[in-house]
Amino acid sequence: MNLRPLLTPALVLLAAAAASGADILKIRTDKPGAEIQPTMYGLFFEDINYAADGGLYAEMVKNRSFEFPQNLMGWESFGKVSVRDDDGPFDRNPHYVRLLPSGHPHKSTGLTNEGFFGVAYRKGEEYRFSVWARTIGDKASRIRVELTDPASMGETQVTASARLTIGSTDWQRYTLTLTPSETVRKGQLRIFLDSDAGCDLEHVSLFPADTWMGHENGLRKDLAQKLADIRPGVFRFPGGCIVEGTDLATRYQWKNSVGPVENRPLNENRWHYTFNHRHFPDYYQSYGLGFYEYFLLAEEIGAAPLPVISVGLACQYQNKGMDAHVPLDSLQPYIDDALDLIEFANGPADSGWGKLRAEMGHPEPFGLRFLAIGNEQWGPEYPERLAPFIEAIRSKYPDIRIVGSSGPKASGEQFDYLWPEMKRLGADLVDEHYYAPETFFLTQADRYDSYDRKGPKVFAGEYACHGKGKKYNHFNAALMEAAFMTGLERNADVVSMATYAPLFAHTEGWQWRPDMIWFDNLSSVPTASYYVQQLYSTNKGSRVLPLTLDGKPVTGTAGQEGLYASAVTDDSTGGYIVKAVNTTSSPRDLILSFEGLKKDHRLTSGRVITLSSADPDADNTLDNPSRIVPVATSIDLASPTSEVSVTLPANTFAVYIFN
Repeated sequence: MNLRPLLTPALVLLAAAAASGADILKIRTDKPGAEIQPTMYGLFFEDINYAADGGLYAEMVKNRSFEFPQNLMGWESFGKVSVRDDDGPFDRNPHYVRLLPSGHPHKSTGLTNEGFFGVAYRKGEEYRFSVWARTIGDKASRIRVELTDPASMGETQVTASARLTIGSTDWQRYTLTLTPSETVRKGQLRIFLDSDAGCDLEHVSLFPADTWMGHENGLRKDLAQKLADIRPGVFRFPGGCIVEGTDLATRYQWKNSVGPVENRPLNENRWHYTFNHRHFPDYYQSYGLGFYEYFLLAEEIGAAPLPVISVGLACQYQNKGMDAHVPLDSLQPYIDDALDLIEFANGPADSGWGKLRAEMGHPEPFGLRFLAIGNEQWGPEYPERLAPFIEAIRSKYPDIRIVGSSGPKASGEQFDYLWPEMKRLGADLVDEHYYAPETFFLTQADRYDSYDRKGPKVFAGEYACHGKGKKYNHFNAALMEAAFMTGLERNADVVSMATYAPLFAHTEGWQWRPDMIWFDNLSSVPTASYYVQQLYSTNKGSRVLPLTLDGKPVTGTAGQEGLYASAVTDDSTGGYIVKAVNTTSSPRDLILSFEGLKKDHRLTSGRVITLSSADPDADNTLDNPSRIVPVATSIDLASPTSEVSVTLPANTFAVYIFN
């Protein structure tokens, strides 16, 4: 008689794992947990680092309406040029320029615009010039419009030229197309008065003809496409600190950012004065990229819009000890702004603000469901101002989900004070921010395991790993973010949204880093952090599955040696997705054990997408944009199975996909 005990499949697996030294990750397919919200992974746009004007917004002319406090900042004038503000066509942008004949056949009158770190353009592509203009007197006037290369060693600086006749004494909009003969990175836009009759010019504009979705007041196609490629579930805008403003007069006011683009007033950017060590005194907001454009972009990339509005508190960092905020008894205009915004987004086309949306080209509502009130506010002054907003919105728009704040840090006195206040006031979500070093991201994968399941949901609204002594984009920081995000995914019953920040940075205009996407005037590059976000978003899945190592969640804690993991179902394919992060310098042998599969269900196909780098301090650059990119390979399953052996390389984020 054979007295050897029969080994169950589980014991066989344990024996094999013990022999190989592999870690067994058990995934319970028969116990799906929380639904992963469509908004789980998204984008946060802040107008910092020249993200809007000079960045995503495709306008190439700086100070196009001559409204900067120094009216010709960004321009060089020659000949007889003057700035006037007596009878321009736009009441909120009153300034314009008058060009008069020089008085001599060999002298010229005109203007040159420097653009944003240069006027960059590509050979053979079309650029749309437009201007509001009128002639002076009875004769028609004419201007000559050129794209130039001031550094050219050729016979001419001019790479494109066209003439425009201005035939009316009434203000009219004129357009022409320029097609340059060369690609130039540091060019200029030049305008000559080309007749003996003077003219007035206002709102001088230059756009690439090929913008995102072909919109005339459009976005840079390459930058917008990178946002779409993440397939975000939520899009938070127009920023955080800029919503507060350095003072209330310079806070972002959404009503100034809608309507005809020519009559949107200039605003001083909150980041204008913030960093003297990286000073950009010409950082303003034209509002050309305004709330209508933000809503439209959210719709076109498939993301739920999440606007942020002022709660009546100026930036508390910049106004410590100052009486800079709206008194409680004067909040009503701010509350009205919130209610009017909801009407602008969702109201019928015959409502007051819905009519404006329809006139701008979108008769159908945008379907706004979320509204954030305040940014990184703190202290009792925040909840006492937030309360009347919540009361008014709940009364008129009970379906709108309100996002409150837990302050500027992820722990500490203000955080501990504000969370109970958000619960008391009935906020639907609470915005948490964490810009922190590696130690935070390595130790916080279990952060939400103990959160109240019945309280407000979490919006991880701004986060990025700021490497200790390495506050710049590099792969190791992205790896830490990937490890941390396994905890967001595992706790999808608590965390409903997460957005990395900041989103964009101009290589010549940045003030803050790290950032997700870097760009210059002609090209752009996703960072390793971008690809982490993209891999999570495009492999979001449907419901969380329990995943354990030795009966515990895999959060890099003692005994798990820097290993992090989470798992989800994918209802669209009937398959499973496992995300695993190895933050150590040694490969890890893993056995992925899918337990609880139905009797006739086994895994028949698999693939893995990995993101890794041999140099933890490296990242993608404009010169080397593909240094660190996801790599997809198939996993050979010799026969249908419920257990898969894999090796997770050192310093690697991997997404395993099985069907």
